Amino acid sequence: MPDYKFMVFTNAADGRDAEFNGWYDEIHLGEVMQVPGFVGATRFRIHPTGDAKPRHSYLAIYEMRTEDPAATLGELTGRAGRGEMQMSDAMASDVETLLVEELVSVEAQS
Repeated sequence: MPDYKFMVFTNAADGRDAEFNGWYDEIHLGEVMQVPGFVGATRFRIHPTGDAKPRHSYLAIYEMRTEDPAATLGELTGRAGRGEMQMSDAMASDVETLLVEELVSVEAQS
């Protein structure tokens, strides 16, 4: 079965980082993991490199194992749209997403 990563770039609403991170870590991740096809998740804080300031402060990478990523993501957005997921206005509206399919994985040899 193909492996995918669903990358979600987010920001907190102004001055609400603690509330946003609490909601994301304690509520949202668990709700997403209940959607069939989602098998793991990791969150990151984004740091600038060089002179470029990133557009987003946070990144969540969800691991998906599914034959139909569009249907899996459709179920996720459907649950949110039907009010089956607790969303938070502490998340800014400038969310960006990216779906990638794993082609090859290599680990360093010791």
